[in-house]
Amino acid sequence: MGTYVIGDIQGCYEPLRRLLDKIDFDPQQDQLWFAGDLVNRGKHSLETLRFVRALSLENAALSVLGNHDISLIAAAYGLLEPHKSLRKLMDAPDLFELIDWLCRRPFMYTDDTKQAILVHAGVSPEWDLATAQTQARRLEQALQQKNPKAWLEMAYGNKPSAWRACQTQEDQDRYSLNAFTRMRFCFPDASLEFQQKLNPSEVSQSQPELIPWFRHPKRLPIPYTILFGHWSTLGYYQEHNVIALDTGCVWGGTLTALNIDTKNSIGQACHEYERREKG
Repeated sequence: MGTYVIGDIQGCYEPLRRLLDKIDFDPQQDQLWFAGDLVNRGKHSLETLRFVRALSLENAALSVLGNHDISLIAAAYGLLEPHKSLRKLMDAPDLFELIDWLCRRPFMYTDDTKQAILVHAGVSPEWDLATAQTQARRLEQALQQKNPKAWLEMAYGNKPSAWRACQTQEDQDRYSLNAFTRMRFCFPDASLEFQQKLNPSEVSQSQPELIPWFRHPKRLPIPYTILFGHWSTLGYYQEHNVIALDTGCVWGGTLTALNIDTKNSIGQACHEYERREKG
């Protein structure tokens, strides 16, 4: 039995299936952990969402929520204009069945036996493990209410950018949503920065004040390995107790699976986007 953690799919269904063939995935014995962003930009978000949902109903997969997954939910409730790649999904007869399933995914999954945490973007450097778990549960309860539209509308925004600056429950929700699904860099005071997407080595030359969230000197210790995606320019990366898994499949890179037990990684090229760039 193997447990494989897979980075951002973003609708790249065919590369996902090729990757599962490569690792000889057996849904009767193995389990997949998806680091969020199942949809958007790729051609086959509908097929991806249906496939992962079906696996989850068989207890063969679990997925945390990413920023593109949240944007899909918001679009389904009329709060955002969906990306053009989502038109087929938005017109699907089972759209709200899929949205309901998506709304019930966690923001953070913790496995005490494997001493691992799965999130999309990361865990705020201002949080210890207990605080992160509390905030994840709070967001999940809000998203799982019968009609989360009003909460989603409130939760969008960049402020406050620091946990210590949160004055209300609404502030905490907005900050927590950003930390779990959008975070990459922080400022020296640990507040979140939302614009920069480049690799840390490139950013260090032009904006040396920006610090990757997992390297922040004020980061509170968490005794588990944190597995995350979201940062395609970072690529597959391992440092101390963090492992990054978004290797930019939708941008013409690869889709990566990590065997969490052996720490061996396997990549599969996204040929669909390589053809698009060449053609």
